[in-house]
Amino acid sequence: MSLLSKRASDFGTTIFTEMSALATKTGAINLGQGFPDHDGPLEVAEAAIAAIQSGRNQYPPGRGFPEFCEAVASHQRHWYGLELNPATDVVATTGASEALFASVFATVNPGDEVVVFAPYFDIYVPAIRWAGATHRTVTLTAPDFRITADAIRAAVTDRTRAIIFNSPHNPTGRVFDSSELQAIADVAIEQDLVVISDEVYEHLVFDNARHTPIATLPGMFERTITISSMGKSFAFTGWKVGWASGPEPLMSGLLGIKQFVTFASGAPLQLGAAAALALPDSYFSDYAAWLQARRNQLVAGLDAAGFGLVQPQGTYFVTTDVRPLGFNDGLDFCQKLPELAGLVAIPLETLYDRKPGEESAGKALVRWAFCKQESVLTEAVERLGQLAR
Repeated sequence: MSLLSKRASDFGTTIFTEMSALATKTGAINLGQGFPDHDGPLEVAEAAIAAIQSGRNQYPPGRGFPEFCEAVASHQRHWYGLELNPATDVVATTGASEALFASVFATVNPGDEVVVFAPYFDIYVPAIRWAGATHRTVTLTAPDFRITADAIRAAVTDRTRAIIFNSPHNPTGRVFDSSELQAIADVAIEQDLVVISDEVYEHLVFDNARHTPIATLPGMFERTITISSMGKSFAFTGWKVGWASGPEPLMSGLLGIKQFVTFASGAPLQLGAAAALALPDSYFSDYAAWLQARRNQLVAGLDAAGFGLVQPQGTYFVTTDVRPLGFNDGLDFCQKLPELAGLVAIPLETLYDRKPGEESAGKALVRWAFCKQESVLTEAVERLGQLAR
């Protein structure tokens, strides 16, 4: 008899862990896992240090320190015109990951169904399955990765309880437009569904793209849990400080789950996060511009190497098709990539549903991360040149 539950072996090691281990083993440049190779703003770190030194190191309230909750509420008001009561409409979490799990467990019953959009972030499906529910997939296909109302309606049944939605979208880099947001909202309202909106890349948008929280659409605030974190917009991925916001009934339900998982975490880091959320608008525009330059740098190298690619509108990532280089399988390509060019990337077929006997819609797609220093990407682009020879 195994000493482990079936749940513990259902999904194995994530592809991000596998590819990062491959980068360490081979000495390849890691353009797979989405973490920056630089720290966030010094004043944010100093705010956390000051909190530690002033003794803010014991359990904070379950919802989070008042200063933190007020900072999240102020941020949502300033950027999106959303009015939140910081005492009831915000919950601090251990990263966006806990917020996502707690949101699913707070809103989904065993036997329910949850709609996801593939390719999807890899924790969505485990969260749904471990809550005793099943997922129904809307498959987004290259090169445009667009959402349509017909595709959403085709995925919804009388057992559907929720939709998990991510924009700006990891891994494709899409920032979904107003018609796509409205399509989701229309179905959610018609079918009385909860929307769990993963917005961790909310400030990392490029060119003329604009991020619009789905909670701002008419009729959506009262049924939406909005999730974000310190990791992406502020380059402090290791802090694991996240938050959920939304109407009090949904936040109370989420808190009811969270209290039995972590209860509270990151006390002084919450105060660093409060300082980050209060940074001037110029910080957000400057960081997005810096990332856009890194995007352009990597995209130019991938294009020169001969990949088919989609120009990302946001996030840390660019998606490519490996078939122009003579490969049909992105996983095979990524496994060979350290030897071919001294690089590591992520095969997207692992982020789509894979049914026995059917080819994944993402079989030929690969994701690359550009949240790296200019010098690192310069070397990466030079190595990409080896693929074009």
